[in-house]
Amino acid sequence: MKSLQLHKLAGIFLTVAMVGCTDLHEKVIDEVLGSNNSNPENAIAAAYGQMGDGTFVDHGNVFGLQEYSTDEALLPTRGSDWGDGGVWRAVHEFTWGPDNSVLTNTWNNLNSGITKSLTAISSVNNAQNFANKTLFLAEARGLLAFYTYHTLDLFGQAPYKNPFVADAPLEVKKADTAINGLIKEVEAILPDLANLKEQNTHNGRFTKQAAYALLADMYMNRAVFKNRYSTSGFDFLEAAVDNNGTDMDKVIYYTSLLIDNPQFSLESNYFRNFDIDNAGRPELIFVVSQDINTLRNSDNDFAYMPMERNQKPSPLNRGTNAVCTTPEFYATWDGKHDDPRFSRHYQYADGTWFMNDGTDVSVPATSTVVGSTVPWFHFNRGLLAGQQYGPKLLNGGFEMTADNRIKVSMLYCEKNTALPVDFTPELNFDNPAQAVFTQAQINRGVRIFKFEFDPEKDNGSSNVDIPLYRLGVIYCLRAEAYFRKSQSDLAMADINKLRTSRTREALYANAPGVAITTLDEQSLYNEIGYETYWEMYRRKQMIRFGKFDAAGTAKAASQPYRRIFPIPQSAMDASKAFTQNDKY
Repeated sequence: MKSLQLHKLAGIFLTVAMVGCTDLHEKVIDEVLGSNNSNPENAIAAAYGQMGDGTFVDHGNVFGLQEYSTDEALLPTRGSDWGDGGVWRAVHEFTWGPDNSVLTNTWNNLNSGITKSLTAISSVNNAQNFANKTLFLAEARGLLAFYTYHTLDLFGQAPYKNPFVADAPLEVKKADTAINGLIKEVEAILPDLANLKEQNTHNGRFTKQAAYALLADMYMNRAVFKNRYSTSGFDFLEAAVDNNGTDMDKVIYYTSLLIDNPQFSLESNYFRNFDIDNAGRPELIFVVSQDINTLRNSDNDFAYMPMERNQKPSPLNRGTNAVCTTPEFYATWDGKHDDPRFSRHYQYADGTWFMNDGTDVSVPATSTVVGSTVPWFHFNRGLLAGQQYGPKLLNGGFEMTADNRIKVSMLYCEKNTALPVDFTPELNFDNPAQAVFTQAQINRGVRIFKFEFDPEKDNGSSNVDIPLYRLGVIYCLRAEAYFRKSQSDLAMADINKLRTSRTREALYANAPGVAITTLDEQSLYNEIGYETYWEMYRRKQMIRFGKFDAAGTAKAASQPYRRIFPIPQSAMDASKAFTQNDKY
């Protein structure tokens, strides 16, 4: 009976999914309604799998809403590309409406995660003589909380149906009233969750440590959830849910459990967290596990989207010349280009450094794509500005030198062959209110090459595990909590731990980052951006620091109601359970 009721709930979600995406509809039918989900392991695998089926790995889902709406990223129309009815640039221009397909897809995928988590809870709870029942039930409840939290954050509402009650009515949780219960739910399952690496767990599973990170995140943003439209700031020092200290005390408590855990340590090479072989790295707490060699979808979007089409990691792959950062975010790095998190040159096995400054003649062809003899060209990492260099194609392969090395040349845009691939910090849209470039302007915008491009299979697949929570983010949360408690010395200590733990490449004698000597609100905000850019955190940060409503590049000053997105029109049409968010 419980399972049947969950299928009714899934039917509501499926009606919505059918409007926005046929493929999603088919996946939900197979994985949520299929009889194989009477097997609890299959059911919980489906709940985990939804994280990688677009939700947290595709640029047009959670990433798009959390990043394109901020100063860290925008996806402009570039000549004949990325127009798509204006849906992408609308997210940055703050002109989105309930019919925007980016919003709809994100809502559908998060709702599918909720549905699959509820199905997993029911399946595990109904299982007889199941050895892992307690652990799997806790993990399924944790996943439900994780999907629900992100839905409440972005949309202010989330559907729910009690999986333990037969004939339970459909409920719609509201962020301001649901956040306390969500925190209590995650705290309640803590005793039943495994510690990372115990009971065969890894960082792709919802462990105690993933729960600590989620709780710190929820407590940091609880004040925003409770008073989303405030024009006078947020009460970050409100009493915690259990009245034991304040919200910020709880952030400090849960982050400290992770910072003090010897399993975790900061990477000296910051970009190691985002390499294609980052599985199990010591800074990663909770990730979306990606593997090309499984039936699950994997996604290369976070690397693919910023790269120009003529930037080719292998003769088989290319970028798409789409996403860039804004002049505002790039300017926060002024005077800090020596920060190890700003950029990093690649060194080949024979000692050759790719300088990307016009001095490169060639690099060795000894680095090959996994499982093949196809040469692999490695672009530098971080924020890339100015003229770009790399290999060109000749007869289907890389152009080579006489001594069989990959020839390095000045690059020109694929769709405007007279236009150099010169990533300009300025954007200078012809209409300042619209993120639209002509074909003669498609090179504009500094690009973020934070994630390593995985050229093993194709543009759509990757082995990169996508960090959802990692230790560097946890230090930022604790630093902000200390700062909001007026403990600036402790906040600065955490920021300096991040700064000095990262080191530059051997080209610069492995020099560590430089500590700062003062910290105010603006510099803290900047420091958090240096550590967490491109990781789906910026929108929440901008709201907390009072930056989200301000005018910026291709974005007019906005009203507080834009701090959440509307419920998609397809969902409103499919069910009367939802009420549209204010002013939408």
